[in-house]
Amino acid sequence: MAFKGRMSMLPSAQQQMRSRKKEEDAAFASMRLPDREIVGCINELGISFSVADLQKPNPIQVQMIFERLGELIMNKTRQTVDPAMRAAAEDLAGDFGESLFPPDTRNLMGFFASLQRLMAECGIHDFSFNDIYKPTYERLIRIFSYIINFLRFRENQAKVIDEYYNRAETTKARIEQLYTENQNLEVQLEEMRENRRQMEALVAEKTRRNEELKKRLLELRRNQEKVATRLEEAKTKKNELAAELEEKTATKIQLKQECAKLKPYTLQSPAALQQALADLSSALNNDKAHIDALDRRARALQTSSDSFGVVTADVASCIKLLEEIAVELAKEEEDNVKNAKQRDALTERGANVREVERTEALLRRQLAKWQERTETLRQQSEEKAKRAKERMEELREVHRKLTEERSEKMKDIERRRVRIEQIEKKMLDLTENIKSEVQRAHDEYLKLEAHIKLYITEMEQAI
Repeated sequence: MAFKGRMSMLPSAQQQMRSRKKEEDAAFASMRLPDREIVGCINELGISFSVADLQKPNPIQVQMIFERLGELIMNKTRQTVDPAMRAAAEDLAGDFGESLFPPDTRNLMGFFASLQRLMAECGIHDFSFNDIYKPTYERLIRIFSYIINFLRFRENQAKVIDEYYNRAETTKARIEQLYTENQNLEVQLEEMRENRRQMEALVAEKTRRNEELKKRLLELRRNQEKVATRLEEAKTKKNELAAELEEKTATKIQLKQECAKLKPYTLQSPAALQQALADLSSALNNDKAHIDALDRRARALQTSSDSFGVVTADVASCIKLLEEIAVELAKEEEDNVKNAKQRDALTERGANVREVERTEALLRRQLAKWQERTETLRQQSEEKAKRAKERMEELREVHRKLTEERSEKMKDIERRRVRIEQIEKKMLDLTENIKSEVQRAHDEYLKLEAHIKLYITEMEQAI
């Protein structure tokens, strides 16, 4: 019982980790692929790979395989992430980005981040730099098995993936189309509003001009009535004066006839004639005075007639002006008809504008929804960026450690290189010594050969 009690006192986190590790091991046992199958799949990628390479992995070869897999699945390589990583380095360090973050290092970090997301999607949540720089057989078997199974699953679900991808592309295209249509409708609405303002200004100007012409026409009609009344009065007066002139002329003719009748009586007695002459003189003076009055009246009538002519000319000009006004009124009526048509068109366009406004409101609501979604995605991206930044800090720490290890290794390599140079120098000295000894031995051999030949010659001569 005490043993069971102690078992129950284990931390729940350790129990969860153990259970999770057991589940992962069980899942890996079902997904593990044979070495030859893994090697065959990697060879299909165009990379020469063997079972021996899998059992004794080479970091450079493993990096090439990972980069090929990233290009195949995510279309990302070190070159594709270079612009984004360069921009991030410039944002973080400004002009010192190139010096603080070398291109190879930052591109590798960016590619590693993309590769880590891919591994997380494949089910490998503990992918690290050690899997790239210090790969082991067990880790490569696990990683390659998960990735190959993921690729096979994706190939089996290619139709579904393509269908959802096409839907997403269609939705994006529809959103772009609706946004473009919204922009075009807003431009058309603004143009229609501008045309409406211009038409309202023209209608107001036409209305003002119409009112002015109506007032002027009323004044001209009143003047015409006054002139017509004066003309009628002048005509009546002229007729009266003409009738009076005819009467006076008839009276004059009668007087002349009477004078002709009285002419025979001129031979009568002087006194009677004198009396008759005096009477006739007085009558003649009266007639002359009357004739002078009639002449003056005729001249006045002529003057009135001339004034009537001027008035008639003025009336004719007024009539012509009235005809022009009538033409202007006809044009104004046509303008009114056009304005009515344009008002109807404006009403119809107003209906279209209301319809456009309703469509715009609908599109705005859709845009608000998409903006909310975009805001959510932006927040998610900010969270991911924050996590990526934290991960970047961790990677920087790892990079710093790797740099330190690299510097130590470089120092070790430098020491070994100096040692190798020293050994090579010693070997060169030994080689020169050996060559000199060989040369001396060769010289001694030539001397001995010369002595032997001389000895043989002397022996032959002696024999």
